Amino acid sequence: MGGKVTLGVLAAAILAFAGVDYATLPPPLPSYAQTRAAWHPSESWLYDRHGRLIDSARVDFAARRLAWTPLDAVSPVTRETIVAAEDRRFYGHGGVDSLALLGALRDRIRGRRHRGASTLSMQLAGFLAPDLAAPGARGWWDKLRQMRAGWAIERGWRKDEILEAYLNLAGFRGEAQGIGAAALGLFGKTPGSLARDDAVLLAALLPEPQAPAPRVARRACSLSGAKDCARFPGAAASMLGPARSLALDPGLAPHLSQRLLLRAGMRVTTTLDARVQQAAIVALKRQLQGLGGSRARDGAVVVVDNASGDVLAYVGGIGGNSTAAAVDGANSYRQAGSTLKPFLYAQAIERGYLTPASILDDSPVQLDTASGLYVPQNYDHAFKGPVSARSALAGSLNVPAVRTLLLVGVEPFRDRLWDSGYRGLTEDGQYYGFSLALGSAEVTLLEQADAYRALANGGQWTPLRLTADAPRPAARRITSAQAAWLVSDMIADPDARAATFGMDSALRLPFWAAVKTGTSKAMRDNWCIGYSDRYTVGVWVGNLEGDPMRAVSGTSGAAPVWRDLMLALHGARAGQAPPRPEGIEQRLVSFGDGIERARPEYFLAGTGQSQIAAAPAAARRPRIVNPVSGSVYALDPDIPIERQRLAIGVSGAVSAHRLMLDAKNLGAADAHPLVLAGPGKHRLRLIDLTGRVIDQVIFTIR
Repeated sequence: MGGKVTLGVLAAAILAFAGVDYATLPPPLPSYAQTRAAWHPSESWLYDRHGRLIDSARVDFAARRLAWTPLDAVSPVTRETIVAAEDRRFYGHGGVDSLALLGALRDRIRGRRHRGASTLSMQLAGFLAPDLAAPGARGWWDKLRQMRAGWAIERGWRKDEILEAYLNLAGFRGEAQGIGAAALGLFGKTPGSLARDDAVLLAALLPEPQAPAPRVARRACSLSGAKDCARFPGAAASMLGPARSLALDPGLAPHLSQRLLLRAGMRVTTTLDARVQQAAIVALKRQLQGLGGSRARDGAVVVVDNASGDVLAYVGGIGGNSTAAAVDGANSYRQAGSTLKPFLYAQAIERGYLTPASILDDSPVQLDTASGLYVPQNYDHAFKGPVSARSALAGSLNVPAVRTLLLVGVEPFRDRLWDSGYRGLTEDGQYYGFSLALGSAEVTLLEQADAYRALANGGQWTPLRLTADAPRPAARRITSAQAAWLVSDMIADPDARAATFGMDSALRLPFWAAVKTGTSKAMRDNWCIGYSDRYTVGVWVGNLEGDPMRAVSGTSGAAPVWRDLMLALHGARAGQAPPRPEGIEQRLVSFGDGIERARPEYFLAGTGQSQIAAAPAAARRPRIVNPVSGSVYALDPDIPIERQRLAIGVSGAVSAHRLMLDAKNLGAADAHPLVLAGPGKHRLRLIDLTGRVIDQVIFTIR
């Protein structure tokens, strides 16, 4: 009978033990290697070409975590202080501190406030299996599960691995998780530079991460054992004050960070050079501060190495007075203005339509388009008359550029721009029309820098590189080497641009550099793009919200930034003029009628001329230039009718010709009559001595 009772008791004990074992069984816990592999920081980091950290970006917003911090990267005093505060017998137990448990039990029986008995191993188990430390999990059954989890960790982990994981997984304040985020967010330091008082404050924060500063200060005083704790209240308040940046980087490329850092934990090595990036920021900031927010609020800068295509500086904006600081000005589409003209002239020269010495007529012109008359104007609303192509391009004259586009054709020019990397030109040539010569298309600063770099490289184009691992495709020829060299020589000529910009503008450097400015319609964008033999620098100044700038010109907006950077980049070695390629000849050219001074000029081989003159009137085809066929004019009832006469304009040798308006003889064509035509459609004819109609236009009066 006694044996049966004993067996029954034993069976009951076994069943009870099995029940307790099952009830207190902790969940499966990962190994140290698995824990490290599963760690994903909330940040990503951007480095320059030399491995220097230049920026970072937060990508994961669930918690604030930096990179995993190795134990040897934490200051010894921090390790020692936290171990002493949280688990002073850490190195002597196997996961559970029996003495601490007995002390806690004694204090509980006596009704005293007791110190927690959870070891670092048990707390780490709670980090790895959150249900072990869930709210309300403070009963004895829960404590037994935590103890068993602590023993399990100690069996598979080394002590230094346990401490390292604890320091990385512990929550210190708010969303900051881990010693790395705590050190930077609370003290603005790295974990390795934390001092004793810093470590004491962190240890005081661990039991209650959201505790107010006075309570943290009292705990810190107790942990430090100091007799004089006057320093802790202020230190705790400072630590828990406004959050510091969780980044040691200088924040040099925030827009590029947003573009490249797409996943948490990314470490991207860019082609940027931190020194060049800093110089670009300083130059742009100085200029925008000088202009003031009422004139222009935003700007962007790109610096490119010509040989490699590596982007050395990428400044999407500097904030300041900006009302759209988050917008990336370096990669935003803006109207190009006159910056597309070099590619137009290069195409005309390449095809043999023009030479740098060719004469273009800078005089009023009206072009009939599907949407109405197109009447290009120069920047200063004045006209220079006959000018050479060199002077027209360097001086950024608009009417000669439109006349050049008439030679090249809108569609071929649009295709050339597309081949040069301007991927914003998604419509056909007809969509842009003749205004494409003056930069009506939208482009980005990156596209501008790469297209101009192709001219610097003799007409060969490759895409720009922003990261160290970007491919290096073979160069693709866009423009002939001869045309690229000639256009480079034209926009590098300070004498040719003097009539427009003066002899001592910001575009003139003490060494060779080719440069072009541009201003878009209504003064919304101002560009300056130029290159030396080694670097291409592109600058944009404007307002990202699209409102016009005030009192900002091509040489007062972007050009000073371009000049400052060019001088800085070439401080050790001045820019050198590119060698003249084969297929270029030089002639001493004189211009008839004093159009321009005699000078040495360059030509494609076989096209050189020694004397250049504008075609005389007798050599031009007689035609009507005003009004343009298809024009529609509206009579204004508020203006006296006699003051609304229409000026008739003709060109060519018309001395023996007469004009007919409908059935009315207007007399000699060269008399430039003023006519008053009534409402309706009218036909204007140019008639020679034999009565033959040489030209005619139809216009409408409303």
